Formats: sequence, structure tokens, C-alpha cells
Amino acid sequence: MAFNLKDLNYEKDSKERMPWEHYLELYQKADPKEIAQRLQIPYEEESRRLTLYFLGSTYQITWPDFQVNHIEDERGFYPLEEMIYAKILVIRFLLNGNDTKSSGKYKTYREMPWGEVYLRQFDGRCIKRLAFTYGNRLADFAKIMEHIGGEKIKFGDCSYEIEIVKNYHIQLILWEGDDEFPPSSQILFSDNFPASFEAEDMAVMGDVIIGSLKSFLKVLS
Repeated sequence: MAFNLKDLNYEKDSKERMPWEHYLELYQKADPKEIAQRLQIPYEEESRRLTLYFLGSTYQITWPDFQVNHIEDERGFYPLEEMIYAKILVIRFLLNGNDTKSSGKYKTYREMPWGEVYLRQFDGRCIKRLAFTYGNRLADFAKIMEHIGGEKIKFGDCSYEIEIVKNYHIQLILWEGDDEFPPSSQILFSDNFPASFEAEDMAVMGDVIIGSLKSFLKVLS
């Protein structure tokens, strides 16, 4: 069962709760040792805690109740503690993900095996949102990316690569707008994403990342 991207803008708690309760039930039935072995992440049997890296910070996640706590760092905002979409994304990764490395190549959302699925939503909620929020604020974008441990790369006018979870990398690329052309952007995914994520996961992932940037910037202000 997959949640629908149409729910990204919902306000009613019932719509938010239904997919979460579904995946939490599956998580409670899962074997945490199998999860740790499959993803090659630490699991403390005595405290029943998995340790997972997510968007620049390291978290400890309990089993079976999925209580999340970050390991102290300087990020100042912890999306996995604050955002339900981040929780759903990560719990799906724990249930379905694999410890798979990339070949080093990157692909657009459209180039993925199911690239036409949610393409319009991904373009609107992620590509256009990134461009029009930070296309004329490259200094703010760079400040945020440096803060969360992004690696500067040489594409567009300003671009960074970040690791969302271990071995899964995303490149965020911006072209600054001017009097003649509006700002534009691109988001590229390492080519191992299909081994662990589905179309809706990656669209929600983009939404979680871009939605977190504003909170990270507040920390730096």
C-alpha cells in the first residue's frame, strides 16, 4: 500500500494519520535485526534502537514504537523528529530499503524506471519550488547547504550534493534568474534509488528536503 502524493497538502489529521498507522503496524511486525542487517545499520538489542543517518544528522529510532531522537550535533533542526512525511519516508525505507551503492551516475526523476509517475507533481512541488524559492537567493541556499554538510559541485550557478541516507545522494542545482529569464533548477538522484525507493518516496523526499531548508535557515539567522 502506498500513500498518495495528493496528500502532500492535506490539512486533516485523519489523512496524515492513516498512512502513518499503516506503516507503523508493518514496522511493529518487522524484525529489527533483519532491518539492521539488510541496511547495514547499527541495532542495539538491549535498548531496541536502530541508528540511521538522515539528511545530515544521525538518529536513534526505537522498535517497535518508532520513537525518534537525534544524536546531538549543530544542525539545529531535525526533520525526522518534526515532519510526518519524513517519518513515513524513513519507515518505508526501513521496511523496503537495501544497502546498495550507486555506480556514480545521476538521473533526473523522469529518467527513473517509473519516471512518468507523479512527474507533474514532482515538477511543481520540488523543481519549481526550489527554483522560485532560492533561484534569486543563492547565498542563502549555499549557507544552508554548507550547514547541513552538503558538498559543493560545479553545475549551474550554485549546486550541492547531499546524502539523504547512507549511499543515496541527491544533487540540487540552481540557475539564477535575471531580467530576461526566471530562475530554474534541477534535482538529480544517484542511480541506486530504485533499489530502495518508489516514485512517491522520491517526490516526498524532494518535498521534505526543500521544506526543511527554511527551518535550517532560521537556525542560521
